Amino acid sequence: MDDQPSPEHRRPDDVTDATVEAVGKLSAALDHVEDARGHLYAFHRLMGSAESTLEEAEDLVREAGHDDIADAMDRDVLGQNPLPGMWSFQMVEAFDDGFYARAKGLHQRVLDELMEGQRHVFEAEMKELRRTRGREGHEARPADVEGDPEYDD
Repeated sequence: MDDQPSPEHRRPDDVTDATVEAVGKLSAALDHVEDARGHLYAFHRLMGSAESTLEEAEDLVREAGHDDIADAMDRDVLGQNPLPGMWSFQMVEAFDDGFYARAKGLHQRVLDELMEGQRHVFEAEMKELRRTRGREGHEARPADVEGDPEYDD
């Protein structure tokens, strides 16, 4: 195995430093969008758990003889939309089908049109600047791909 990034992480011919930096920044922005999406899915799961736990709490409050409070829980909290008109699954769907799909599509377009589909070129070049050739733990690519024709030049 040679001591350089695998072909899919190398800069295409005629791509400038400015383009690599710009695409790297766009990829970083998409990473933030992915994190936000993960938090939205976590919110979705938490709201589902909250609904189930509230239902159990309502039963216990009622069993404890507090029907007026249990009725208020049932009427004012259980089954309510966390946001106007939407349960959390609808928030997830709206985000995935809207902003997320547009951001992912734009990112893929940029990779296809500006980087010949190459991903993480900015990061691969940063790794090359920071690693020490020949030092254990600083390899250019995974050791387990040695001899893999896909990674040979």
